[in-house]
Amino acid sequence: MAGSRMKLELSRVIQGRLGVLKELGRTGQLSLETPGCLLYTHFGSVPHLTQDTLHTLSNLPSVAQVTLSNIAEHQEVLEELKDGFKKFSGLHDTVLYCSLHDPATLCQTGYTTTKTVSVWGSGGRIELTVAKFMALQKMLQPDWYQSMADGETWQINTSRKRVRKSVDRTLAHLDECLLLHQKSQELDGVEVFGVVEGGDILEERVRSARETAKRPVAGFCLDGLQTGSVDPALRTQLINALIKELPEDKPRLLQGVGRPDEVLACVEAGVDLFEGFFPFQVTERGCALCFSFDISADPERAGTAPPAVLELNEEKLTAGETTLKADLNCDVQTQMTGFEMNLKDKRYQGDFRPLVEGCGCYCCTNHQRAYLHHLLVTNELLAGVLLMIHNTSHYHSFFSALREALLCDKLDLLKKRVLGDGDGAELTERKE
Repeated sequence: MAGSRMKLELSRVIQGRLGVLKELGRTGQLSLETPGCLLYTHFGSVPHLTQDTLHTLSNLPSVAQVTLSNIAEHQEVLEELKDGFKKFSGLHDTVLYCSLHDPATLCQTGYTTTKTVSVWGSGGRIELTVAKFMALQKMLQPDWYQSMADGETWQINTSRKRVRKSVDRTLAHLDECLLLHQKSQELDGVEVFGVVEGGDILEERVRSARETAKRPVAGFCLDGLQTGSVDPALRTQLINALIKELPEDKPRLLQGVGRPDEVLACVEAGVDLFEGFFPFQVTERGCALCFSFDISADPERAGTAPPAVLELNEEKLTAGETTLKADLNCDVQTQMTGFEMNLKDKRYQGDFRPLVEGCGCYCCTNHQRAYLHHLLVTNELLAGVLLMIHNTSHYHSFFSALREALLCDKLDLLKKRVLGDGDGAELTERKE
C-alpha cells in the first residue's frame, strides 16, 4: 500500500486542533476544515432530503458517510455497479467515507467471533469476515474506509479480558485488511483508517493507539466512546492519553459523539472529526436544534440573548440538566437533549416565530413554529424535510463557529454560548 496522500495541515493547536484535511478523494482536489463534521447519509442520501434540497444548504462538508450496516444487504445490487457507489448515489463531487456501523442506531452486541463481526440491515443480521468486508469495499470504491473492528466493548463494565481480546482482534483485522487492500487494484488510491478500541481501560486504549499508529493508515477512528457508553470526564481522560500515541499529522475521527457539549470537550482533547448523525436524531424526535453559538466581537451584545431566547430561559436548567448529565445507559442517544425544542408540545400551537431568530435556513425563513407543530401532530412528511433542513444547517454552522472560535481564541466564549453558562444563559430550550 502506497503512502497516504491525505494530509492534515494544522494552523493552530491551542485549546483544539485547527487545520485543513487536504488532498481528499481520488483526484486529491477536495479538502475539509477541522474540527469538522461529516455529512450523515442513509445509503448515500441524507434522510428526508433530496439531492436538490440538500444542495440549497450552505456550510455542508465535502465528506459524506455511508455505513456497511445500510449497504451490506444490497451486495447483489452493488456487484452490478461497475463505476462504484458514488456514481450510483449521485455523490460525484463528494468524498465518500465508509464506516462499519450506523452511528444513529444502537449496535447490538454478543455476535462477534474471532474471525467475524456483524452488522444489522433492515433484513436482520449480516455476518462479515474480513474477506467479505473487503469485497464490499471493492464494490463500493469509497475514498476512505475504516478497517473492520471488534467494537463490542462500549458497554459499561466489560471485563478486562474481553477488552484485551477486542484490541487484539481489531489489530488482527487491520493487518488482514491492509494485506488485502495492497493486492486490490480497485482500492488503489483509497485510504484506510485504523480503529482504536480499548473500552474504558486506560492501558488497553494506549496499547491499541500505539499499535495502530505503527500500521500504514491514513487516520484513526476512536471507537467505543460514544454517548451513553462512558462518563464524559473519563472519555476526555482516555482521549488525552491515547492521543499521545498518535502522530500529529493524521486525523482523529471520534465515532458516536454528536451532542454539542460533548463535541466541545472532545475538540479540546484533540479530536479532529465527528460523525454528523445528531441532526437526524433530533429530527426523528420531532425537535429543532436551537442552541446559540454567537461569538460576535461585542462582548456586551454577545452576552445578551435575543428576547425570544430570554423568554425560553426564564427557568434555569432543571430537567435539561439531568438530560445533559444523564446516567450512562444505552438509551441516552435517543433521549431529548437540552439543545433542542420539542415542537410537538402544545405551547407551539400558536407560536408564529421562526424556529430560531436570525437563522437563514429555508425553514426559518419561510415557516413558523406553529406550522411545524401542525405538520408533526398530523404526521405530515414535510415535517421531517423542514426539520432536517434546519437541523443540518444549524449543526454545520455550529462547526463553522467552532473553527472561528479556535482561530480567534474565543473557545471559552463559545462554550458559554452553547452550554448556557454565565450571563448569556444561551441554552435556548429545556427539556419539559
